[in-house]
Amino acid sequence: MNSMTPIPSTTRPETAHSASIAAGNATPTDVVGTSRVLRNTYALLSMTLLFSAAIAAASVTFQLPAPGILLTLGGYFGLLFAVYKFKNSGWALPAVFALTGFMGYSLGPVLAKSLALPGGAQVVTMALAATGATFLALSAWVLTTRRDFSFMGGFLFAGMVIALIAGLGAVFLQVPALGLAVAAMVALLSAGLILYETSRIVTGGETNYVLATVGLYVSIFNLFTSLLSLFGFGNSDE
Repeated sequence: MNSMTPIPSTTRPETAHSASIAAGNATPTDVVGTSRVLRNTYALLSMTLLFSAAIAAASVTFQLPAPGILLTLGGYFGLLFAVYKFKNSGWALPAVFALTGFMGYSLGPVLAKSLALPGGAQVVTMALAATGATFLALSAWVLTTRRDFSFMGGFLFAGMVIALIAGLGAVFLQVPALGLAVAAMVALLSAGLILYETSRIVTGGETNYVLATVGLYVSIFNLFTSLLSLFGFGNSDE
């Protein structure tokens, strides 16, 4: 099975506000604000994951065609731009659901291909369970320890750029081994991004729950698709 091209991350630099909270200088107002962002982020993330899953299921059921690499990247970047443009307005939520719905649609053909393989249902179930367990474990660790992982931002961004380029190379050159290596790399980077994004919320580095939601959603999406490629690689004849 070819590795799905990773979606670029939404990593952003740390702010002075986050450094203040990480240093233990947070005021009660900062703590309340951070808790509100965290609560709203997880609520919106849950809704977007369910919505995306429903779109993906519909795509599989109705056997909708794959959008292709260029349309996938174009749609992603276009809708991501809309999210950033409207992040502080009433159009932010529609933009987020448009983005996650589109990504769910792009996932549908990948799931259909996986399900068509021998043992495909087990592969999808394993990838879904591993993604959920990884996200919950990493999030719980950050929320419990409140460690600051902002130092990872530059490394993770550079890693995802390299993974994107290598992933495109694997698709156009049809090199399964390269696709497998990219999938493993993206899985590790996505786990790191979950730590990074959650840490930014906890330390006050991200105060917009819409952007926080998109950052975590993209990381979960990339983690799931990369694990799907890794678990399904042995079942593919390609």
